[in-house]
Amino acid sequence: MIPRRLLPTLTASLGEVPVVGLLGPRQAGKTTLALAVAETTPAVYLDLESDADRTKLSEPELYLSQHEDKLVILDEIQRAPQLFRNLRGLIDAGRRRGRGRGRFLVLGSASIDLLKQSSESLAGRIRYLELAPLDAGEVGRERLDPLWLRGGFPESLLADSDAASLRWRTDFIRTYLERDVPQLGPRIPAETLRRLWTMLAHQQGGLLNAASFARALAVDGKTVASYLDLLVDLLLVRRLPPWHGNVRKRLVKSPKVYVRDSGLVHALLGIGDREALLAHPVAGGSWEGLAIESLIAAAPSGTEAHFFRTAAGAEIDLLLKLPGQRKPWAIEIKRGLVPKLERSFDLACDTVHPQRRLVVYGGLERFPLGAGLEAVSLTDLCAELSAA
Repeated sequence: MIPRRLLPTLTASLGEVPVVGLLGPRQAGKTTLALAVAETTPAVYLDLESDADRTKLSEPELYLSQHEDKLVILDEIQRAPQLFRNLRGLIDAGRRRGRGRGRFLVLGSASIDLLKQSSESLAGRIRYLELAPLDAGEVGRERLDPLWLRGGFPESLLADSDAASLRWRTDFIRTYLERDVPQLGPRIPAETLRRLWTMLAHQQGGLLNAASFARALAVDGKTVASYLDLLVDLLLVRRLPPWHGNVRKRLVKSPKVYVRDSGLVHALLGIGDREALLAHPVAGGSWEGLAIESLIAAAPSGTEAHFFRTAAGAEIDLLLKLPGQRKPWAIEIKRGLVPKLERSFDLACDTVHPQRRLVVYGGLERFPLGAGLEAVSLTDLCAELSAA
């Protein structure tokens, strides 16, 4: 299995706070990462989708108090959100006995429900980390093309063939629509949500136009907003907000929307191999989405991510404002081996005055493109951000 960048951060967090919440979509590798931690410390693992493990927690305080000397891993915590109230009492009792750190590791596949429950019960006691699917900085140059086609879910990326990978992703989408979404409570027709998800894939990286989606789905704008909120909360879709600086320009106010995993984009659109991907109109937006997810994942915790666009067309694909820095990094994303910049990027930089100007492109070398502008590969920039 490919080593995960988050492992050292997870281990360090368990040494600093009583509870760590590890959030991410299903099959992103949360359980694998948690079990890697369990190999280095005494631990007990409970899967809350298992009837047997839920039975053990019929009297949670009694059971968990017996394991005060171990790290308790609670997988799929959104299936038993009432446990957060019990965890608070156990944590406070343990603190009085000098056992206040690294008590619980909770894994969840739905951010909003988890955050809502734990923020009320575990304020000041929990730290959240997000585990996304594998990204370019983690897989390296040699696996970048398969990553783009298949996406970063480990079972999809490491499948025996492109066809097997596509079958896995198709099953993944069906499972989310038919099982996971109904379990979270909202009564959303699976076919309607699939159509929205597919429309988002077709418009990968486009500006959000809720009215257009509403007309296509024959629902109102508020319903589209609620469906989109759900996909965002399930960590399957990203809304990239526009940058609003103190500039005298008419700026675009709508967010850009990305299906976060490129492999899911391709599965939703029926793209099964590299040749079909290169011939498809979504190729540019798909590569841009992969780059944005990889760069955001590699950036230090607390980094703010935006895009910039004026009504006149000046545009920057990604602005990253790193913690402690006054000005953002301006990043243009190109798929080709010969990066060619439009005038719109220069105009946007003249307005934003970024700290650095970078072009991520499909090649391997790093070289200047002009005064203050540098071309760099996606994996190299991920490595630089990880070290920042």
